[in-house]
Amino acid sequence: MKMLVTGGAGFIGTNLIKRLLKDGHEVVSVDNYSTGKKENHQEGCQYNSFDLSSSHTLGIYVDHGSYPSWRDDEYSTVFHLAALPRVQPSFDNPIKTFNDNVVGTSHILELARKWDIPVVYAGSSSTHGDLYANPYTFTKWQGEEICKMYSKIFDVSTSICRFYNVYGPGQSTEGAYCNVLGIFERQHKNGEPLTITGDGEQRRDFTHVEDIVDGLIKVHRAMHGEVDMRYGGAEFEFGSGVNYSINELADAFGDYPREYIPQPPGEMRETLCTDTHTRELLDWKSTRNIEDYIKKII
Repeated sequence: MKMLVTGGAGFIGTNLIKRLLKDGHEVVSVDNYSTGKKENHQEGCQYNSFDLSSSHTLGIYVDHGSYPSWRDDEYSTVFHLAALPRVQPSFDNPIKTFNDNVVGTSHILELARKWDIPVVYAGSSSTHGDLYANPYTFTKWQGEEICKMYSKIFDVSTSICRFYNVYGPGQSTEGAYCNVLGIFERQHKNGEPLTITGDGEQRRDFTHVEDIVDGLIKVHRAMHGEVDMRYGGAEFEFGSGVNYSINELADAFGDYPREYIPQPPGEMRETLCTDTHTRELLDWKSTRNIEDYIKKII
C-alpha cells in the first residue's frame, strides 16, 4: 500500500515511517520542518518540504501550473501527524499554531474528500482538560471537530487517535518542543539539575512511541476492514493506563540534583488513560515501561 505521513520528519512520524517501510509499504512524507529534522530521513521514503497551511496544498495558487509532487489520489491512508506541538510554545505563536493545526488539518481533510481516502488524525490527551487553557489544546480539539464534520457531511472516513505524553527513541532533547523526559535526558547527560515545574506532583500518563506506532497501524488496518467499526470520527485513546508524578519521574534518575521552577500556565494537573474501548476493539495495549526506558538512557 501507499501511505502519506504528514509530519513525517518528526519524532512520531519517523518511528511510524520506519515501521511502514519495514512492513513493505510505499511511504511519502510531507513536513514543513518547523520541528521535524532532515536527519530523521529514512531510506526508501519520499520526503517533501511543504507547509500544509499554504493555499498551494489545494492547488489554488500553484506556480507553473503544477501540483506539489506529493499530491496523489492513490494513497491507501493518510496519517495526519503534522502539528505545531507542545503547550508552552503555543502561547508565543498562537496564530502559527492555529494555521498549522487547524488550517493545515482542514486542507488535508479536503484532499481526503477529493481522493476518497481515509485519514488517521493524531489527537492529544490534552483535549480531556480545559479546551481553552492554551492555543495548542484548543487547536488540536478543533482538528478533531474538523474530522468529525468531514465524516458527517462529506462521508470522509476518519479516526482520531489521542496520544498520552509520548516518549522513546528519537524524542527531542533540545529546544522548546521537547517533553519533560527529553528535558530530563538532556540535563542528566550534561550534568545539570533536573528542572521540575511547580510542586512536581502533577501526574502524566507516558506512552512509548513504539506502542503509539502499533496503535496507528491497528487503526489503519481496521479502517481497511479488519474489524467491524465505523470511521466517522471514531476515537481511540493510546495511553498506558498508569501515571507518574514528575517527582516520581525524577526519582527514576536516582539520587540526582533537582531544581524547582515556577509552574507555567495552561498545563493539565493530571493525565490518565482509563479507556478500555481501544484495547477491546483493536486488541491494543501499552507494553513498554517508562522506568525501564530511563534505566537505558542513564
